[in-house]
Amino acid sequence: MTTAPARFIDVHIVQSLPYSNVNRDDLGSPKTVTFGGTTRTRVSSQAWKRPTRLAVEAAIGERAVRTRRLPLQIQHDLVARGWPEELARTAGEQVIISTGELGLDKKTPMNSASLIFLPEPAAQRLADIAEEHREALEKALGGSAAEKKAAAKGVLPKDEVQKVLRSSNGSIALFGRMLAEIPGAGVDGSVQVAHAFTTHTTSVQADFFTAVDDEDRWAEDAGSGHMNTAEYSSGVFYRYATLDLRDLAANVDDPATARELTEAFLNSFITSMPSAKKNSTAPHTIPDLVHVAVRSDRPVSLAAAYEKPVTAGRDGWSSTSRDALAQYATIASQLLGTSGLLHRAWAGLDTAGTDGLGGRAGSFTELVTRAVAAATSKDKDTAA
Repeated sequence: MTTAPARFIDVHIVQSLPYSNVNRDDLGSPKTVTFGGTTRTRVSSQAWKRPTRLAVEAAIGERAVRTRRLPLQIQHDLVARGWPEELARTAGEQVIISTGELGLDKKTPMNSASLIFLPEPAAQRLADIAEEHREALEKALGGSAAEKKAAAKGVLPKDEVQKVLRSSNGSIALFGRMLAEIPGAGVDGSVQVAHAFTTHTTSVQADFFTAVDDEDRWAEDAGSGHMNTAEYSSGVFYRYATLDLRDLAANVDDPATARELTEAFLNSFITSMPSAKKNSTAPHTIPDLVHVAVRSDRPVSLAAAYEKPVTAGRDGWSSTSRDALAQYATIASQLLGTSGLLHRAWAGLDTAGTDGLGGRAGSFTELVTRAVAAATSKDKDTAA
């Protein structure tokens, strides 16, 4: 019987965060979610996805930029090339206008109306197009009334501009891009990231703080220079993401590049940390447990392991959270069967009853290396 090829790599993480607030709501309080009838601290998927993306880009040496300031980027590029500022400004605006679809922000004209996610070199390539059509831009800026009117529909070649806006790189291949206004520019991301949440009930903890005025010798009365209250929480979080290898292959033609992106994403997701309040809390922990599963059938989240909140024993929440994950993974494998499970393994602190998590790896790097090897192998391996 032929084994179906690997399709998904699931990453399950149990991670303890100390007193911190790595993802705030609109009032500055830690985000929460009600799950299993109790309140948990939550970290949104986008809050953890951004540092993961930046880490991936650093690893592969390719940066992608999500911005509404593309016209401003082009203006600055052309001014650096010696263009008059007003003409460079016109060029930046014309890049957006000439698409025929994208619009400029009505309140801030040098911003596009929507965010655009592009490889970093794209702005320079668009500036090159403007350079090649400088004469048309000069007419749009200082020409006759008829020429200025025609410029309202765009003076740069639409097809060339849209081709640049359709360009992609590894970061976009992983995380996707929504750009419905440009045909063919949308990219279905191959990565799915869940909101992280604590495995147990939590509550917000208030911190009253003051800031001392160093020049208090001039003060007429004693007291601090600033007083306020900040809110934090702490706990053990369950984090989950899955990588769709088929979608990644559709976005990246070269198998070697796809493998590099897979390794970069897995390593980055494991080690990344949102940066909110980092200067005042430094919550730079590492995962207590990472479990990776390579599947051919469907992604499987183990979040339901914590629908019943774990309780802290003498060893705290982490130990019981790790045990709950292992127990639920065992049950999930029994219910689904193991025909679609090509590989499973884990790395982290000692965990009792780890049969449902597969074999143990000595490090997170080894765990990722073995998972990627299993995903590119035709041999089924549920023992390792």
